[in-house]
Amino acid sequence: MKKYLILFVMLLFSATIITSAQGDLPSVADLSDGWNTIETGGFCSAGTPYQFYASPNENSDNLLIFFNGGGACWFGQACDLESEPNIHVPFADMGHNVVAETQTGIFNLDNEDNPFADYDMVFVPYCTGDVHVGAGEREYTYTNADNEEVTVTVYHNGYENSTTVLNWVYENFDSPENIVVAGSSAGAIGSSFYSGLIAENYADVPVTLIADGAGGYGSPNLARVFIAWDTASILPDWDEYAGQSNETLTFEDFYIASAKHNDNLTLAQYNTAEDETQIGFTMVLGDAPDSFTLPQRLFNNYLQIESAVDDFYAYTAGGSFHTILRFPVFYSYEVEGVRFVDWVASLIQGDAIDDISCVNEVIGCSTAPDEAMDG
Repeated sequence: MKKYLILFVMLLFSATIITSAQGDLPSVADLSDGWNTIETGGFCSAGTPYQFYASPNENSDNLLIFFNGGGACWFGQACDLESEPNIHVPFADMGHNVVAETQTGIFNLDNEDNPFADYDMVFVPYCTGDVHVGAGEREYTYTNADNEEVTVTVYHNGYENSTTVLNWVYENFDSPENIVVAGSSAGAIGSSFYSGLIAENYADVPVTLIADGAGGYGSPNLARVFIAWDTASILPDWDEYAGQSNETLTFEDFYIASAKHNDNLTLAQYNTAEDETQIGFTMVLGDAPDSFTLPQRLFNNYLQIESAVDDFYAYTAGGSFHTILRFPVFYSYEVEGVRFVDWVASLIQGDAIDDISCVNEVIGCSTAPDEAMDG
């Protein structure tokens, strides 16, 4: 916890800060050029303030809504900031949640290859440990290493925080011509859920989802996370979610329900075949490492979604590097002669694209993203 407090005190960044009570947020006309910080009155997992970031482009007719990642927690030891290891980011105003500090990958507006360079951008930080789909406060009790009973209160406010951001988006961007909803890691899961709500609100606008680095969580133990976050209670009243409960829900259901409910939504996923973070979190869920292979789970995930919806595309890279959208390798990595940045550009323009696969470094693969990063 001490390390978080030190970073919290030391954090300085250049984005414009606009303070506002929740429900009384500034309009986009109040924002300056570049990244603006909008304080909402919401809360992160530890009760610290929630804020989001927006970068308007007065010449843009396109909108990017990005859901950030940063781990997850669904039991006491993992959610308690005083315990080790802590496996989620608990603050919205520090580290990789501050997009003004890390303008790389799709947020590098100076790269001439960036297909999002002329987009209005809204960045949804992640600090609630619930992949953006938690229903509220939860109290966990566990026994620590000293055999002491510890009770920790956690604010799984992902749904409330995300809804605050999206309501602001709906009020301030009433007629975009094209919308991309994207997310990395935990944000990939959250974006798959909210892409359906966004597409419903903008029913006459083409919406594309790019879910980055979270396609392999087909674990039989997923019920424990949905029970902890009470995700079933925040599902929209759609036929596509009829009969779903915390015990039956899967992450693939978010993709399928979102797309089946909205014919203006196109789905896409990016994954690496041996993603070490996805493997690690699957084992934290309780799956033994010899009980699954990530490529097989990715394939099962793709097959389940493809069999249920019309417009779904997948780009599968080699190696173990986790996520791509926020890294420089977004512009350089390629499989079968197709750069990922070019595949994304074609995707969001509505051009015809193919699924791309580089599993276990088969013929046609270039270097894996982790090797490209080292280079």
